[in-house]
Amino acid sequence: MRTLIIVGHPDKKSLCASLADQYEKGAMEKGGDIARINLYDLSFNLNLKAGYRNSQNLEADLIEAQRLIKWSNHLVFIFPVWWGGVPAILKGFLDRIMLPGFAFKYRENSHQWDKLLSGRSARLIVTSDAPAWWLYLNYFHPAVNMMKKAVLEFCGVSPVEITSFGSIRESSEKKLEDILYKAFRAGLDDN
Repeated sequence: MRTLIIVGHPDKKSLCASLADQYEKGAMEKGGDIARINLYDLSFNLNLKAGYRNSQNLEADLIEAQRLIKWSNHLVFIFPVWWGGVPAILKGFLDRIMLPGFAFKYRENSHQWDKLLSGRSARLIVTSDAPAWWLYLNYFHPAVNMMKKAVLEFCGVSPVEITSFGSIRESSEKKLEDILYKAFRAGLDDN
């Protein structure tokens, strides 16, 4: 298994970074090749200036990210839910790298498209201050739906497993330890 972990939180001291550490530790213990992208370490313009109308040169960090995505057969995105969505750094990253010709390709004179990232699976590890059930019940968990349906499955990545941790703001030390252990276990189970 070639696993690529992508940390979609802008703070290297976040719970998401710690979850990535634990997932990576579990994956390494199980074996396989592991690579990691910490979006907080990258240097790139978040803004896809002209949409798909004009091409925009990719920065070196984004070229490397695309190479690692093509190399992988399992993607792990770890991110918090902010205002019902993903952080701007993750959204900008996706806008800039999941481009036509890389992640998908529209067919000429058709509503259909080719899914260029087929053959990969994924896991989303998501944190939120709201209870996870609340996000599903009241909002249909828009961040998860966007990542799973509109990004990954649109590009051919399937299956996409979801691990959602809610009520983070109110979590005790024991609950945080349990959450970190579950991330470690996910790393073992996926690889």
